[in-house]
Amino acid sequence: MAMHLKVIRIEQGKNSTLSEIYLNNQFICYGLEDIPREKKIPGSTSIPAGRYKLGFNRDGGMNGNYYDRFPKLHKGMIEIKNIPGFNYVYVHIGNTYKETAGCLLVGTSYVFEKGEYRLMQSVTAYKKLYGLLVELMLVRDVIIEVTE
Repeated sequence: MAMHLKVIRIEQGKNSTLSEIYLNNQFICYGLEDIPREKKIPGSTSIPAGRYKLGFNRDGGMNGNYYDRFPKLHKGMIEIKNIPGFNYVYVHIGNTYKETAGCLLVGTSYVFEKGEYRLMQSVTAYKKLYGLLVELMLVRDVIIEVTE
């Protein structure tokens, strides 16, 4: 049986989208993405609503960087797979929409300043969510569901 990670969008800033992230209906942390757009702008568009499979991506510079930062924890970047028109969409550390690059950032709390949402304590939230997801992903499929 697949496990479910739910990303429920709750607020919209000028360039940022705030969400709550749940694993099997338990709140884990907040998420931050770019804003939804009718026409995709690479690196500046939120993930389209839908259901996607999570997988590991062990290639690229970001993977090496995270392995160096978290050698005991890191098993590969968590990638949101098979999003039509999107590639290399990861769950990763960051605080503002400028750091998303089209990916999903995580944080333990948020602030709203000058029309934008900003995440706080991203590393803490990432380590918590990553630890939970890796344990599951090694033994079963994990589906991420993104809802408006």
